Amino acid sequence: MRTIELRSGEESIRLGQLLKLVDAVPSGAQVKDVLAAGDIRVNGEVEDRRGRQVRRGDVVSVVDQEDVQVS
Repeated sequence: MRTIELRSGEESIRLGQLLKLVDAVPSGAQVKDVLAAGDIRVNGEVEDRRGRQVRRGDVVSVVDQEDVQVS
């Protein structure tokens, strides 16, 4: 499992930003398609909102990629 640390003072990051940060999608325009396909899970639940706030301790799973834990 890969770990991504939030910057000091940050409480959360939007899911779309996180997916771009970890190279789960090549561009921001493709985030919507990946979410619509049901390929993203946050803490085991399918997620389709790119604006979802992901917080410390959350685990994001992308089909065919390593899970990412936010810390």
